Amino acid sequence: MQQREYIVTGEALPQWSNPISHAVVANGTCYVSGQLSVDEQGQYVAGSFHEEAERAFTNLFAVLAAAGFECGELVFVDVAVTDMAAMDAVNLLYTQYFAEGRRPARTVAEVAGLPFGGKVKVMGTAVHDASAG
Repeated sequence: MQQREYIVTGEALPQWSNPISHAVVANGTCYVSGQLSVDEQGQYVAGSFHEEAERAFTNLFAVLAAAGFECGELVFVDVAVTDMAAMDAVNLLYTQYFAEGRRPARTVAEVAGLPFGGKVKVMGTAVHDASAG
């Protein structure tokens, strides 16, 4: 059985005072915790939905890199929003970040609230797959 790797720190990763791992890697799979619009010091950065979502995705990609994964290895993305009216912005970013025919499976759910009063949280699962084209 492969040992698990717990990604807690890394260049460009928000540093939390909370007792979490940014990601856990096990058996060639990277499970990324929810990423918000926060800077490297873990401070919330308020903005428009689009701005906050961009920063959350940037944090997701930074966590993947720190864990030794690439954006193209994402197989599932889970997006939590505080307002479903933001779906157009979610879809726009999704088409910018992921090429047609190579987009990870996705869910989007409206939630009552997020930490810091944020508008969006992004989580993901990536898999090392030598057969991926």
